[in-house]
Amino acid sequence: MKDFISEHDLENFDVWLKYQGVEATSLTAGDLVTWRGLFDDVRARAAAIPKVGLMKLRPISGEYRYAVAVREGADLWLTLWVKRSKKGEFFVMIPRGDGESDPHTSYHLDGTLHMKSYGMVGISKKRQPLTGAFRGNEGLGVYAGHGPKGVGAICNPLDFSGIVEVGPGVLGPREGTVVVDLVEPDCEPMDCFNEVVQQQVFRDVVPWVVIRICSRPRDPSR
Repeated sequence: MKDFISEHDLENFDVWLKYQGVEATSLTAGDLVTWRGLFDDVRARAAAIPKVGLMKLRPISGEYRYAVAVREGADLWLTLWVKRSKKGEFFVMIPRGDGESDPHTSYHLDGTLHMKSYGMVGISKKRQPLTGAFRGNEGLGVYAGHGPKGVGAICNPLDFSGIVEVGPGVLGPREGTVVVDLVEPDCEPMDCFNEVVQQQVFRDVVPWVVIRICSRPRDPSR
């Protein structure tokens, strides 16, 4: 397992190069200047994006929300949340401060699953409808590339029906994934092929919502 790289680590040029898969010792002086320019541009663009701040989610009767948040001292940073609307549809929402990208996943009553960002559908699939008896399991996606402190979405526990609180060193820009599934009661979720370090099952409605935090690929010998 490679050393964990946090979003704070990526503020360091040498670590950022490592994150890009580049060894500084293999670069010429000219290459280093080019890469340094790219690094400075990335840092400047990131700094220009407004922080989300405290999420203001008004209570809606019949709606359930489940947060995944990273604990850093007294701070709780929201990296994504799952919403079950009062209509019975499911959404995975990813906070962003740019006001344009709006990445999210939606699972509609007719069984249509969309993954969208920038107003465009990236993935569209047909799953079982949510209007009848739910059978087995359905995946709502595997989410990687976490940098919630940089996004700056503050998680208020009072806004959510439940929270998966993740400690440091698990979810980062390179390591760690959040896996979201819908399951029939007492049914196992889909195999995520990674080591599950944390799992919570939310049973407020059917289908149940299963959220797993995975770190590294499983050892096939285990």
